[in-house]
Amino acid sequence: MEDERLFLSKLKEIVYLLPELPGVYQYFNSDGKIIYVGKAKNLRKRVTSYFSKVHDNRKTAILVRNIADIKHIVVDSEEDALLLENNLIKKYQPRYNVLLKDDKSFPWICIKNEPFPRVFFTRNVIRDGSMYYGPYTSVPMVRTILDVVRRLFPIRTCSLNLSKGSIAKNKYKVCLEYQIGNCKGPCENLQSEDDYLESISQIKEILKGNLTTVVGHLKSIMNQLANDYKFEEAENFKNKILILENYKSKSTIVSSSITNVDVFSFDEDETYAYVNFLRVVDGAIVQAHTLEIKKRLDESKEDLLALGIIEIRLKFFLNSKEIILPFPLDIQLKDVKMIVPLIGDKRKLLELSERNVKFYKLDKNKQLSLKTPKSRTDRLLEQIQKDMRLTELPHRIECFDNSNIQGAQPVAACVVFVDGKPAKREYRHFNIKTVEGANDFASMEEIILRRYDRVIKENGHLPQLIVVDGGKGQLSAAVKSLEQLDIRGKVAVVGIAKKLEEIMYPDDPVPLYLDKNSETLRVLQHIRNEAHRFGITFHRNKRSKEFIVNELEQIPGIGEKTIEILMHKFKSVKRLRMASEEDIISEIGQDKTGKILNYFGNKVND
Repeated sequence: MEDERLFLSKLKEIVYLLPELPGVYQYFNSDGKIIYVGKAKNLRKRVTSYFSKVHDNRKTAILVRNIADIKHIVVDSEEDALLLENNLIKKYQPRYNVLLKDDKSFPWICIKNEPFPRVFFTRNVIRDGSMYYGPYTSVPMVRTILDVVRRLFPIRTCSLNLSKGSIAKNKYKVCLEYQIGNCKGPCENLQSEDDYLESISQIKEILKGNLTTVVGHLKSIMNQLANDYKFEEAENFKNKILILENYKSKSTIVSSSITNVDVFSFDEDETYAYVNFLRVVDGAIVQAHTLEIKKRLDESKEDLLALGIIEIRLKFFLNSKEIILPFPLDIQLKDVKMIVPLIGDKRKLLELSERNVKFYKLDKNKQLSLKTPKSRTDRLLEQIQKDMRLTELPHRIECFDNSNIQGAQPVAACVVFVDGKPAKREYRHFNIKTVEGANDFASMEEIILRRYDRVIKENGHLPQLIVVDGGKGQLSAAVKSLEQLDIRGKVAVVGIAKKLEEIMYPDDPVPLYLDKNSETLRVLQHIRNEAHRFGITFHRNKRSKEFIVNELEQIPGIGEKTIEILMHKFKSVKRLRMASEEDIISEIGQDKTGKILNYFGNKVND
């Protein structure tokens, strides 16, 4: 029973760390065999649904009981997920998936390798030099694209062998397609091959996704039809434009231009290197794996990637003649071509592999932080200490922010972070008592003095770092109060300016600029934003309350104690106005209720 709970906990941890992105998930049994492959628009939500409810379907319940491990592959779109799922099901035929017995494949658009090439729909990819575009997940989309292509470019639909010899011998006659303007009659040499190939060149651009010119042309036709009051035909063109604008011409997952290749990508951190591998067979991804390599010395990324490639090729018995890499390697593999693609389909596959290796590293770091939160906290605090040049770990950080509107209702806020996380029970608000008008420097001096004078008297915990939201003026005011309390040397204090995220020190005229991606800066920004939010909320509530109190104070015979009772009960003037006479009488009596209702009645009449 204990083992089962631990096992379930491990699976839930894996599910919790899944990204909220499109992709394919794979369930493995205890023998390491794939038992189910599924696609998802949102991986985490989809996989979570298997473990968050009791399944009425017996087959699904058995599947869930047999899951021992979960792996995933991130892709760019839901369409790519559908294509990859199809490839993996065909490759592994998992026990709980529907078997694709008819081997029905996705539709492609083919530009045939022949004189005067035809352009047509097919489900069979034949490697005869023809060009294939797709695959597509929607047959109506393919037919729409072909319909648009044929409307724009009069190309032949017949299957005649239009060799130069056949045309020269006058073997063929033009058909009805020529008569109605859908073909220019290359069969009778009424159209040159160069002119025909120019049309094919433009069609290729459309199928590659370069649709701007085509869509613009269709819109002009649609507008002309609308101007001619041919609204049905205009609507037809509008639908075609919408489909074309939304369609994705190339899939990341499958490409007929890529035969059998292995794709490798690389990432690393201080301790580990990660090598992701995608296996592409006949243009389709059929395998994915990420290898972890524990660093020993100061190995270069080139050495680590080379080591990973050799290990993966041996482990999976790979014999591909082409390898796609993220950067060049100074190694030679017998009869293997290594390329670093910069553009095109191969580059897209490399980018997909790079995305997956980054997610793998991110998931691993998240797992470590869940299992050993203390070590992660220590590492974060050590990083903050190093970046901020502190003498001790900043277990406790306190941040101060002032808030006022043209000097009215000046308030301040103090927020506390313990071990890098908000300690909201220790947040404090301050009403400024000794400062008149909008004087941020004097206000900061007052609240720092009041805060730590009380901490010292109550034997509380002093922070290791004080952060002041503001520039040199606010920082100097804070230092003045710390010196007055004789704790200047016990506590580090810095200011953070919003505009350039400058970190200022009391005795250093040159500000510190942290890397915008550093964890230290993120923590400082978080605590600064918390102080600002907390202060603004307090200031807004105070203004609202003072407005309410000021309005009720205008009522003759209604004093401070009565206002306090009313606000405690009704919270706002609006709710007080809506309250019944009996409710108000039960709180303050009939005489004062009459005065309030009379006041509200006069306000309405005014």
